[in-house]
Amino acid sequence: MNIAIYIYDEAEVLDFSGPYEVFSVANRFLEESKKHKLFLVSQNKEVKARGDYKVLSHYTIDNHPKIDVLVVAGGVHTGELKKDEVISWISKIAKNAKLVASVCTGAFLLAKAEVIKEHKVTTHWEDIPDLKKDFPLLKVVEDVRWVDEGDIVTSAGISAGIDMSLHLISKHYSLELAQKVAKQMQFDWTKNS
Repeated sequence: MNIAIYIYDEAEVLDFSGPYEVFSVANRFLEESKKHKLFLVSQNKEVKARGDYKVLSHYTIDNHPKIDVLVVAGGVHTGELKKDEVISWISKIAKNAKLVASVCTGAFLLAKAEVIKEHKVTTHWEDIPDLKKDFPLLKVVEDVRWVDEGDIVTSAGISAGIDMSLHLISKHYSLELAQKVAKQMQFDWTKNS
């Protein structure tokens, strides 16, 4: 299984590095045949995330392997919403992926790409009014860490992406593995959203 995390300039660091760590730690406990391939994807190879945190992605949107699970990070997302090639790419990948997830304001990118239309979703508490206003057909939920709609999972802001990623490990591997990963990360996690 190939897990891709989409990042961009001004992406929130923990929005992508938190889920990356969860999936990376999970691989430590999996048999070789069950390990997933984990990578960062961006429009350009070099990304300057929040706080001037410089990252070199493994792939760009033009040269990545097949994506089974796509996680879209949040951050200062307004510039990304104006990039037709990025929105088209998200839409295209989502059609073939087994699961699409977002952390924080990554939900705006999924909505713009029409991956989420009338779904129950969440985002960072501060951005909930804008998500409701910009995409009024969405059923935006407050005061939850993540929302699972089957093949679409959205999370609240920043650290909630870790909770959501542990939920995804629980969902696709086992609760026992998710609990092992949380313990290894010294992260206080329960399986409820």
